[in-house]
Amino acid sequence: MYLKSPKAAEKICPVRNKKHQALKDKISQLNKKNIICDGVFWTQHSKNKIRQYRFSEKRVLRIFRKPDRVEEGIAEGTVAAMQITGTKKNPTEAWTMYVIMKKPRGIKIVSAWRYPGRTPVGERPIIPPDTLEVLDTLLKN
Repeated sequence: MYLKSPKAAEKICPVRNKKHQALKDKISQLNKKNIICDGVFWTQHSKNKIRQYRFSEKRVLRIFRKPDRVEEGIAEGTVAAMQITGTKKNPTEAWTMYVIMKKPRGIKIVSAWRYPGRTPVGERPIIPPDTLEVLDTLLKN
């Protein structure tokens, strides 16, 4: 179920929407400081996923800059941004997971993927534990 107005979404879950607004504020601050153009760091995992899902680097950065939805990432301390893609018959979502870094200033793109269908708002998808372990090791590096 998609809500048409932001006011209706605030009535359902005011705390979650405040978190999303805080994340959007951080992104807009990075955009104003032109950090996104200069300080984008790519993990080897993200490069492999870009190749696997046939994304371009520009596409991943577009998902980061203008997301349809922003949520907490699967791994600790990460943020996930999503854009709706596909058609009405074959709906898909393009996701990017990233970390906002303090030193060096910028963002680290951790992963990118295409999800078939539509994910429910605010619910985490089921992810195998071995995949979570791989993501945790990527973030520690």
